[in-house]
Amino acid sequence: MIPVISPLAQYHSHKGAIQTAITNVLEGGTYILGQQVDAFEREFAEHCGVAYTIGVGSGTDALILTLKALGIGTGDEIITVSHTAVATAAAIVAVGATPVLVEIDPNFYTLEPSSLESAITARTKAIIAVHLYGQAADVDAINLVARRHGIQVIEDCAQAAGGFYNGRRIGTLADVACFSFYPTKNLGAIGDGGMVATADQGLAERVRRLRQYGWDSARRTLETGVNSRLDEIQAAILRTKLPHLDIDNARRRAIADRYDKGLAGLPLTIPARRSDSEHAFHLYVVTCDDRDALKDGLAEAGVGTGIHYASPVHRQTGYREACIVPQSGLPVTEHLVDRILTLPLYPELTDADVDTVVAATQSHFLGVNR
Repeated sequence: MIPVISPLAQYHSHKGAIQTAITNVLEGGTYILGQQVDAFEREFAEHCGVAYTIGVGSGTDALILTLKALGIGTGDEIITVSHTAVATAAAIVAVGATPVLVEIDPNFYTLEPSSLESAITARTKAIIAVHLYGQAADVDAINLVARRHGIQVIEDCAQAAGGFYNGRRIGTLADVACFSFYPTKNLGAIGDGGMVATADQGLAERVRRLRQYGWDSARRTLETGVNSRLDEIQAAILRTKLPHLDIDNARRRAIADRYDKGLAGLPLTIPARRSDSEHAFHLYVVTCDDRDALKDGLAEAGVGTGIHYASPVHRQTGYREACIVPQSGLPVTEHLVDRILTLPLYPELTDADVDTVVAATQSHFLGVNR
């Protein structure tokens, strides 16, 4: 079976460096917020081109701590999309705020800027723009609306590390950005991890305090905080992989190009790409009218697939009642989620594997070799 995602393949491609990095941490004797975290924060900031980065326990924690640092809580509203990993909404709910869900662009599946004005109220404090599947949201257009209303814009970069928008790195486009280093991400740890990135020194300092009980550098408690720290082993692993991120993303785009060519002419829609951006291709997601039949057909051919995401946030028990949805509903989102299918994509996927996926897809639709 060709897996849809393979953190194990990523581990094997960097195995020697990862094992050395882990051993160095173990022999060094410092396991929490030591030299590896400090170094990774500096290196990741340099890679992104941002002034301040703060390593935290997960991508979800990065969002939660960012919202807390912005003073967002009970009674506040945060605008985002329903077609996203549920973590985006979970972070909003975790601080006591209300997710206000808006429509997505029908081509790129990211937040539709024209949907914002009607969703903004006196309680709106921020917009979370999700860079979905590695595709940049239209942040410039989102920023224009936000500035008119004096609200913050947060980039959810969990799926887009290393991507570009209008010549700028994703993560430098708004007031603050949040990254995930979950093992399946473009830059993945072997465990959980996350990062907050910002040009705002005051915001960075507050996030840094909040990640560890509210302590300042002298361990004086200035406000209540939590325990959400990127540990030394994960930071060391991420340091070994960061220099390969752009190379890995280039390989992801090459695989996407191969899929584009091989799947052309079939009754499915391949991923659209913004002309002003460089897609990070965390996922390669196609759409077709009979998604489940294609999924089953590929499974029979030994090809793993996924659905990202089968249920939008506003359909999910536990979040349905916590969210605000437009009276007109979310018809683009509703139509999309029943048609999407994720094909295998990771840097270690061989051209032969890609060709196998293409051939199996062609066979499903055209009856080749049946």
